[in-house]
Amino acid sequence: MAKVKPFRGVRPPKQYVEKVASKPYDVLSSEEARAEAGDNEMSLYHIIKPEIDFEPGTGEHEPKVYDKAVENFKKFQDKGWLVQDPEEYYYIYAQTMDGRTQYGFVVGASVEDYLTGRIKKHELTRREKEADRMHHIEINNANIEPVFLAFPDNSALEDIIDRTAQTTPEYDFVSEDGIGHTLWVIKDKDTIDTITREFGEIPYLYIADGHHRTAAAAHVGEDKAKADPNHNGTEEYNYLLAVCFPQSHLKVMDYNRVVVDLNGNTEEEFLQKLADKFIVEDKGTEIYKPAKLHNFALYLAGKWYSLTAKEGTYDDNDPIGVLDVTISSDYILRDILGITDLRSDKRIDFVGGIRGLGELKQRVDSGEMKMALALYPVTMKQIIDIADSGKIMPPKATWFEPKLRSGLIIHKLD
Repeated sequence: MAKVKPFRGVRPPKQYVEKVASKPYDVLSSEEARAEAGDNEMSLYHIIKPEIDFEPGTGEHEPKVYDKAVENFKKFQDKGWLVQDPEEYYYIYAQTMDGRTQYGFVVGASVEDYLTGRIKKHELTRREKEADRMHHIEINNANIEPVFLAFPDNSALEDIIDRTAQTTPEYDFVSEDGIGHTLWVIKDKDTIDTITREFGEIPYLYIADGHHRTAAAAHVGEDKAKADPNHNGTEEYNYLLAVCFPQSHLKVMDYNRVVVDLNGNTEEEFLQKLADKFIVEDKGTEIYKPAKLHNFALYLAGKWYSLTAKEGTYDDNDPIGVLDVTISSDYILRDILGITDLRSDKRIDFVGGIRGLGELKQRVDSGEMKMALALYPVTMKQIIDIADSGKIMPPKATWFEPKLRSGLIIHKLD
């Protein structure tokens, strides 16, 4: 059963929160972070992307860059831009986008639960990306940024969300990208005990977004436990910073593909080969959006096409075989276009659904790409089914929006 605990959050006083809060480290480049931080010395980018404090072109993995993160984290605390709460609390964090609000519990999630599979994953991680975040966590002795978890709906926890949402929040602001961020501090002991107890009845938590961050945080906790001769399991390093959302609150967006060439095929030959596995329909020049599972949108040479997978190209009884990302990877990208490794092939790029299908059209019309393929989004149920089966999703299958804002709460490991 899931083990969570309250903790003494390190966070900005409310008058500073909008200056401190930032996008996650991995959704923007060093140059973009430098531009967004501007002359704002309180921006969390100075801690999570500290290369912005050096000359442009400075590598983000240079020792002096990691050292600057530690220096800046200390500076933020010394100046009172980040202050630790006096007691252990839970927090509820709400995000509002396009009129829809999702509410998550900010908790210390168990490192042991990750290591033993009670926090389930659906993606592979790359060791070099883990190593970067592990080092960042180790040197700061803190989880600066949260991981994004999901859990099966729970009526008692939903009731706490409903009651809390009627009270005055600690933070309530809209970031420059139009996303609303609201946070409440849960100080009532009975409510804290109920949250701990109800999570203890939930068999599994699921990583929605942030697989590398989760793995890194868990491995740091594991290493600290091994190195501590007095380890007893109650230490703060046994927990990682997580925001846990009820499954029904989350929306997964489409994650689309653009490809540089047709692997030597003419446009006519490409469409003919597609017709072997798909029903191909010309939809003209107006943007076409996939209508349902196993339906795809192709943009090629100024025209949109509907591609509907034929019987036999998918297996509705297989949690991986049913996925549209599997169908497209096998029968379009691999068999026709010769793209076998989605993680490393330079002929393909990926576009999150937040950018819209117009982004696909633009990248093809500009001549940068030859064709674009839009997929129907996976569901949270599919993600959970895959995690429960012990299988791993193909790369670039899920895109969650909105992203968690960093800097609202930090978790120290001591």
